Amino acid sequence: MVPLSFAGEEFALTSHNALYWPRERALLVADLHLEKASFYARSGQMLPPYDSRETLERVALAIRESGARRVFTLGDNFHDADGAARLEPHAAGMLAALTRVVDWVWITGNHDVKGAATGGERVEELELAGMVLRHEARRGETRPELSGHFHPRLQLRVRDRPIRRPCAVLATGGSGPGRMILPAFGALTGGMNAADPAILAALQPASAIDAVLAARGRLATFPLWRAAA
Repeated sequence: MVPLSFAGEEFALTSHNALYWPRERALLVADLHLEKASFYARSGQMLPPYDSRETLERVALAIRESGARRVFTLGDNFHDADGAARLEPHAAGMLAALTRVVDWVWITGNHDVKGAATGGERVEELELAGMVLRHEARRGETRPELSGHFHPRLQLRVRDRPIRRPCAVLATGGSGPGRMILPAFGALTGGMNAADPAILAALQPASAIDAVLAARGRLATFPLWRAAA
């Protein structure tokens, strides 16, 4: 795991883009989008139907890696309202086991309006130790905030080759102690350019916005935006 300081707290980025909060023994994952493949299969796009199994295996690995006792999902848990009902038996058993072994809280997102999560507790958003956990960053928020929704990816060109990596986007300064958008965790989630105007706008006001990701065991930081002097 790679240490990350944010809003006066110590966190760590785990493998597969989860965020661990040691003081709270809490693992945060954003945008699982469980049963995305089966959703597209209904319209004739035949994707391998194992994305939920792979995503939940990643969650289990992150729990073992971090020693977390709580899991908070930051919305868009299932890809659609009927996703929970479509879980194949193996994935359903994995999810049931995970929600028994840790305290599990589903924070709802725009894909979760009518969907019923399986096991655990369901909330729209919450505040934990002064930190707001919600699905989509709220422009103008003055409290420290952790969110998802945008699936940010760092996009670079290195030696004329395009590089795209999931990343967190960290805003500092402005009117609060800081806000962070987590990368998508699900196996079939795509990504938006971390420097997209929609992401930068959602994190205003800020004095600096950076992409951060783990690279070779260290935290790598890439400036995305700076306020005018």
